[in-house]
Amino acid sequence: MGIFNRIRGIMKRPEPPIAERSIFTIGPGDVCEVSMITYQVIGRTQNKRRGTIMLTLQDGADMRYLFIEERESTQYSLYNDIDGRLDSITEVPTTLELDDRVYYMEEQYTDFIITEGKTPFMRGGEQSAWQYQSDDRKLMRIEWLEGRFMLYEGEEILPADVEVLRSTTTP
Repeated sequence: MGIFNRIRGIMKRPEPPIAERSIFTIGPGDVCEVSMITYQVIGRTQNKRRGTIMLTLQDGADMRYLFIEERESTQYSLYNDIDGRLDSITEVPTTLELDDRVYYMEEQYTDFIITEGKTPFMRGGEQSAWQYQSDDRKLMRIEWLEGRFMLYEGEEILPADVEVLRSTTTP
């Protein structure tokens, strides 16, 4: 090895460290495992101000939604979309009954979201959301954006049940 190659090797900047894969950085095209089922991430909705992310997951024909919320600790909820409709954003009830289960409103907010990939809402914007919980800890979520409602039913899952398998996203 010549002296110039040695000097060039010394002067060369070190490679930046490889960013650790994180559930907060994955997006469309990445793969994750939730409750031992492997899903491809096809969409991502993010509310930066509230620290929440909703990933649209696909396993064959099965579509699920992983809601991630950064609070004192990171909380995960896995949802299925459900059929239903509401007539008006001003008439969302504080108590809902679905299949002999009563859901009570825990939280309601309106904030801006950013979307990427295939999501229930094709564009970002000002979204209203209502979060419900039943006495047996089942969850319901209602979202509204630009005249369209989405209803979800799900449950909380343990952080250990969520793992990033392949990430192509760089922070």
